[in-house]
Amino acid sequence: MNLDFAPEDIAFRQEVRTFLENDYPKELRGKYSRDEYSKEDFLLWQRTLFKRGWGAPAWPKKYGGTGWTATQRYIFQEECARAETLPIPPFGMSMLAPVLMAFASEEQKAHYLPRIIEGVDFWCQGYSEPGAGSDLASLKTKAEKVGDHYIINGQKTWTTLGHFADWIFVLCRTDPTAKKPQEGISFILVDMKTPGVEVRPIITMDGGHEVNETWFTDVKVPIANLVGKENEGWTYAKYLLAHERTGIAGVARSKKGIERLREIASVELDQGQPIIRNPEFAKKISELEIDLSALEYTELRTLARESQGKGPGPESSILKIKGTEIQQRITELTLEAVGVYGAPYFRGFPKDGDNQLPIGPEYAHLTAPAYANMRKTSIYGGSNEIQHNIIAKMVLGL
Repeated sequence: MNLDFAPEDIAFRQEVRTFLENDYPKELRGKYSRDEYSKEDFLLWQRTLFKRGWGAPAWPKKYGGTGWTATQRYIFQEECARAETLPIPPFGMSMLAPVLMAFASEEQKAHYLPRIIEGVDFWCQGYSEPGAGSDLASLKTKAEKVGDHYIINGQKTWTTLGHFADWIFVLCRTDPTAKKPQEGISFILVDMKTPGVEVRPIITMDGGHEVNETWFTDVKVPIANLVGKENEGWTYAKYLLAHERTGIAGVARSKKGIERLREIASVELDQGQPIIRNPEFAKKISELEIDLSALEYTELRTLARESQGKGPGPESSILKIKGTEIQQRITELTLEAVGVYGAPYFRGFPKDGDNQLPIGPEYAHLTAPAYANMRKTSIYGGSNEIQHNIIAKMVLGL
């Protein structure tokens, strides 16, 4: 495997870097690192990319994608992480869009895909329920066909950024008499403004509002919003999850996280010396970098397969497991590096104009919330325990 970048890839990297330096919206700079962003911020960044012709790096050209190689997509992700841009929310771009391209009607593709790439609609995911997370097939939200509509009733939970969303893709049970729980499930698109849809915030332990409960009470949805065939939604759900798990790996953002960790460890002291000079701490960082390098090559191989028209296989589970473990270890070591400065509750800090000053250096303010928030990564997208089972079945044949 040739790991050297070709001259055209080096030139492409410079093109991306120049674009981010000049065209990344000034009002968005620093927002991601400060954990400050709104729906409009995400859509503004998507519209900026669309204007440049880079709205969908991984989509085929026929749907408005860039036609980039796997290497170019990798370089783009790496440069965006380096510049600390807002991430593009994956729900429409990376999760729903591949399902629509593979299984939706031509009318659905023509309507929904342009609105995703142009930054018009913000999507969220309606999968998990109380009692149906990693065991997703036990979901209970039901959709009953009445005339030319479905009537949806039920509850979804952990709806990430559901309070921003215009639309939600929902797994519903359309045949409660099916012999197997995976059968009788359908994949339906729901306008969040439809009467009967209610979003209730879940405030997480770090004080943030990222996830929600989403309730459906007699929600009337046109049958035209069904993707693919009725009762075959489990097939589409698995297809979507494979793409979600590949994206969860987050190699480029983890590289930036380690870079930031090294900077912090170079100024925080341990017995009068920078903590990075502590052999035990330096060893932890080195082990982390080795694991991230191995993950990076696995991701590159997966991207190369996808560029050849092959969908994600068991590699997506490997990427999900190792990627989330690395993300968690980065936040653990960063919190260890800042020490007691990670303790204050940063959301309780004084606002601008107050006579009191925040406690500790600014880089420490988000370390504890980031540590707490990253505990979720080994759970969402199918828990890592479930991913081990998938690997055992698909790779080892157990």
